Amino acid sequence: MSALKGLLGELVTDVDALVAFSPSGSYYERARDATDEGDVDLIVVGAENTVGADAFVELPLEFAEVTERVRFGIEGALDSEYVADGDDVACVTSVFDDGVDTVSRVRVDAERHSGVYDLFVNSRADPAVIRDVLDVVIELGQKGQKGKPVGALFVVGDAGKVMNKSRPLSYNPFEKSHVHVGDPIVNVMLKEFSRLDGAFVISDSGKIVSAYRYLEGSAEGVDIPKGLGTRHMAAASITRDSSAIAVVLSESDGLVRAFKGGELVLELDPEAY
Repeated sequence: MSALKGLLGELVTDVDALVAFSPSGSYYERARDATDEGDVDLIVVGAENTVGADAFVELPLEFAEVTERVRFGIEGALDSEYVADGDDVACVTSVFDDGVDTVSRVRVDAERHSGVYDLFVNSRADPAVIRDVLDVVIELGQKGQKGKPVGALFVVGDAGKVMNKSRPLSYNPFEKSHVHVGDPIVNVMLKEFSRLDGAFVISDSGKIVSAYRYLEGSAEGVDIPKGLGTRHMAAASITRDSSAIAVVLSESDGLVRAFKGGELVLELDPEAY
């Protein structure tokens, strides 16, 4: 048994921080005592800071996959400057029950910082809605439309103002419906409609308000990276003129980008996500 403890102990040897996901009060006290002795930072990640941790990262929605949960928590810790590039952290979380049963050792890599944490936590729309939109866009980026690359633009949140700052390019198939993004059948419809011009407009709560919208936000003073086209400029402009965020799938390079407040805040490769 001692040999087994020595082998598993390598997971936490010389780590810079212990990241505890939704720990109980008793576990947090034990972790605090252990990290104090080893001069290791203790960071709590959860929906609420129920244990009164000094270093806390909000987890605004549930992640069934451990890899997503850990990746999101570490990005939040990096945003809050609780960890730094190159740090080794031990992440303890629950997979099978309410107690801690899984330990992962991860090296913080600032180059893999996507911006997804800031997008989820500091946006007007419901985080679950943003995740559902990202899931649709990422799948489109991975599979395309009938095997061919496709571009798409989704504007999420502040739908009333977005509708006032846009005009229809065609009929609105969602005008009298009450469907929401995230429904598997609806997502199939979104992927099919994405091959046509215009933006999708989605409310804070996930209701699909419209498709085929031509965005008329002012581009004056909006600065986006060179090489990005009119779809990205429209996304940046509408988010500067409203409280919405915009998620864009580029047909040319296949990358997913998100804009908030007129600025690019996220860029990721669907194939690597």
